[in-house]
Amino acid sequence: MRTILHSDLNNFYASVECLRNPEIRDKPVVVVGSKEDRHGIVLAKNMIAKNLGVKTGDVYWEAKQKCGNTLIEVPADFITYLNVSREVRAIYEDYTERIEAYGIDECWLDVTKSVKAFGSGKEIAERIRERIKQEIGLTVSIGVSWNKIFAKLGSDMKKPDAVTEITPDNYKQKVWSLPVEDLLYVGSATKRKLNRIGIKTIGQLAQTDEKVLTDLLGKWGSYIHTFANGKDESPVLTVNEEEVIKSIGNSLTVYRDLKNEDDVEIVIWLLADSVASRMREAGLNKARTVQLYIRDSKLLGYQKQGKLLRPTNNMNDIAKFAFKLFKEIYPWNEYVRGLGISVTDFITGNEQLDMFADIAKDEKQKRLDNAIDKLRAKYGNNIIQSAVVFKDPKLRDLDIKGEHVIHPYSFFKNNK
Repeated sequence: MRTILHSDLNNFYASVECLRNPEIRDKPVVVVGSKEDRHGIVLAKNMIAKNLGVKTGDVYWEAKQKCGNTLIEVPADFITYLNVSREVRAIYEDYTERIEAYGIDECWLDVTKSVKAFGSGKEIAERIRERIKQEIGLTVSIGVSWNKIFAKLGSDMKKPDAVTEITPDNYKQKVWSLPVEDLLYVGSATKRKLNRIGIKTIGQLAQTDEKVLTDLLGKWGSYIHTFANGKDESPVLTVNEEEVIKSIGNSLTVYRDLKNEDDVEIVIWLLADSVASRMREAGLNKARTVQLYIRDSKLLGYQKQGKLLRPTNNMNDIAKFAFKLFKEIYPWNEYVRGLGISVTDFITGNEQLDMFADIAKDEKQKRLDNAIDKLRAKYGNNIIQSAVVFKDPKLRDLDIKGEHVIHPYSFFKNNK
């Protein structure tokens, strides 16, 4: 049986700010985006602010109403957060090489092979928790289980600074009484559909006939039924994972609301560029399917996918198709807060020749992509960019591929 940990740094952005500014530790603290660009949206809060009712996504004036004049506002410093995240990862690497990021502040660790050297999964988790506190000054909540889904649930159960173990013997008592939306990948829309047929807890989901769920939710119903019963067998992927990669993606929560299609197009091209580059870097062949994820300013999500007329690994094709999907699905009830693109359904083996393909043009594009990759490897990812991104200097300066961790379903947590 595997031993999986899920480590979640508590109130990460705000905790880092309190760490480097000790004088604010005993006050309510919020980390906010630019007031000019994002109207002071709360990106993170410390426990004191959280206990006063502040929520991620609040506008700054709403947070101030809840906390009064004692509220401390700190502008976000993502480079610092990324550097601290790397320091924490170095501690994880002392126990395993199988580490899969789930955002800048969360990771899964497969420590199955480390048990003989360091003790049980719970003992390893306690070691990591104490080291992060002593060596870096942050607290962490860690879930311990035999699969990724329950390990994630465990890290959410007790915060801050705690270790929670979910085992085959206790999971029905610990997990099945929880609200169904606590299960990873059950978003708001899925919750509403499940609630309508009387499924309100994870246990009720686990005990529902799988066919009922697939009739209601399609293939996704089968997935969450598996998760609720503790049968998730998905591996903890490493950065240089050698197993078959099923999808490549990138997502971004933008520094300002996207107010029109021109704004959206800039971000889609940035994301498509990153995705195409990641495909080449992973040695993948062309993809047949593009998936688009959208989150609006009310944090509601939308998604749509479609099959390409011809498989591709080209940024232009991915961007144009993703933009087409956007125009088909998004109602513009609200501004856009974030976007994500992923590609899947990769061609394996030799590609069947397309009688309509321009082979000479494809080879020319392949040589161009290889040249761009070499330049970026030497001078950085932003040395060459698409002309469309120069419409917004701040977006142009983002290194999406280098600095933004990807996970399409994490991006699409609040689905619609």
